[in-house]
Amino acid sequence: MKKLGHFLLPYVFGLVILAAWEGGVRMGDIPEYILPGPVAVLIALRTNFGELLVGLGVTLQVTVIALLLAAITGAGFAFLMAQSKLAERMLFPYAVILQVTPIVTVAPFIIIWVSNIFGVLLILAWMAAVFPIISNTLFGLKSVDINLRDMFRLYGATKTQTAMRLLIPSTLPHFLSGLRIAGGLSLIGAVVAEMVAGTSGEKSGLASRLLEASYRLELAKALACFALLGLTGLLIFTALDWLSRRLLRHWHESATDASQGGN
Repeated sequence: MKKLGHFLLPYVFGLVILAAWEGGVRMGDIPEYILPGPVAVLIALRTNFGELLVGLGVTLQVTVIALLLAAITGAGFAFLMAQSKLAERMLFPYAVILQVTPIVTVAPFIIIWVSNIFGVLLILAWMAAVFPIISNTLFGLKSVDINLRDMFRLYGATKTQTAMRLLIPSTLPHFLSGLRIAGGLSLIGAVVAEMVAGTSGEKSGLASRLLEASYRLELAKALACFALLGLTGLLIFTALDWLSRRLLRHWHESATDASQGGN
């Protein structure tokens, strides 16, 4: 019963917020073009569901591909930097630059250099997502027990055996932690890229539909787009968290029931 209460608590809190929002809009007689209530947003979502679903599919496609590319390249760069202090000193500052450079400042150059708009969105979303994977994976590789490294070396393990049986298992929790962070950032990158690139038409993403609706003062539709993006971000994090627990549950303390404090 206690677990059920904990499960329902966020939903009850959300319903209270929505009820207060709807009540405030109705009692204050606020026009819909200034602040629509949840009921108006729900109606807009139902009315435009097909159109918004197509836009969400485009945004989700960019997000997932960018996340996969970030996972592969980020882990690859981290392993490369872990092999040599010289490689780390040479490459890591550029990874930091990727992280701290706002996408909106880079987007105009990418749009000029890359003719394919999908490629533009993919590059910008990848830029937003790759750093947490590089940073977390590199930290995991550098945190591997030095005594275990020496033992593998003492018993004549090859580099492949050391990587497969020591480095990858030891680094996996850190990589998955970075992947969970990168999942949300890849969605943010895709949304910002769509807004900056100014995509439009039938194959435009959900962020572009949000901008179009806000320009037309269709705030209920714009908020419906916002709600779909928020729900998508939550689902991405939940899926990656499930994957992490699935891979680690039998051997790593971060995925055991005891690590949750029993609450």
